[in-house]
Amino acid sequence: MSIKAVIFDLDGTVLDTEKLLVKYWCMAANEYGFPMEREHALQLRSLARKYAEPLLKEWFGEDCDYMTVRNRRMELMTAHIEKYGLEVKRGIKELLVYLGDKGCKRAVATATDLTRAGNYLKSVGLYEHFDSIISAHQVKNGKPKPDVYLYAVNELGLKADECIAVEDSPNGVISASDAGCVTVMVPDLTLPDEALKKRIAYVCSSALNIVELMEGLR
Repeated sequence: MSIKAVIFDLDGTVLDTEKLLVKYWCMAANEYGFPMEREHALQLRSLARKYAEPLLKEWFGEDCDYMTVRNRRMELMTAHIEKYGLEVKRGIKELLVYLGDKGCKRAVATATDLTRAGNYLKSVGLYEHFDSIISAHQVKNGKPKPDVYLYAVNELGLKADECIAVEDSPNGVISASDAGCVTVMVPDLTLPDEALKKRIAYVCSSALNIVELMEGLR
C-alpha cells in the first residue's frame, strides 16, 4: 500500500469541537422548545444540511426550522470559542509534523465552511501544516455522501486508495469509505458499531497511533 496523503476531518478529529456541537445543538433546540437530546445531536455530526433538515422535522415536527436552530447553535458555540478558545485533539500536531517530514500531503475535508475552518486552524497554529482545505460547501452533496473526499483526492492529484482519511463519526466514515479512501477512525464521542467497522481499515485510539500505522505501511 502506497500512502501519499492523509485527509483529515476537522470537528472531532483535528479539533475537539464535537462535544461543543452536541452541547449547543441541544441548548439551541431546547431554547426554541424542541426537546433535542444528546442522541439526536450525535446523529448530526458532519451531516450536511440537506440531510439534517428533514431529520429535525421528523424528530420535532414541521415547525422545527433547521436554520433558526442552527444559527442559534452557531451563536452559542462562537461565544464559547471566543471565551475559551479551541482545543486540538491529542497527537494531531505530532502527526502533522511527522507527515510533513515524510513528504506526505495533508488536507482537511470538512462540513465547516472554508472561512471558519481556516480561522479555526489559524487560531490553534495548524493552518500552515495543511496543503489543502476542502469544505463540503464546495461540492453538491456533503457528508455522508463521498463528494467532499472525491474533491479532496482530485485536488491533491492522487487516487483515493493513495489517501488515508481520518474520521471520528459515522457520517464521516461513510463519506470517506464510499470515496474509496483508506479509512481510519479515531472515535471521539461514539465507538463504531459492527456495520461501521466493515467500512474501516483501522481504528486508532488517537492520532499518535496513526504515526505507528504509517510506519507499518511504508
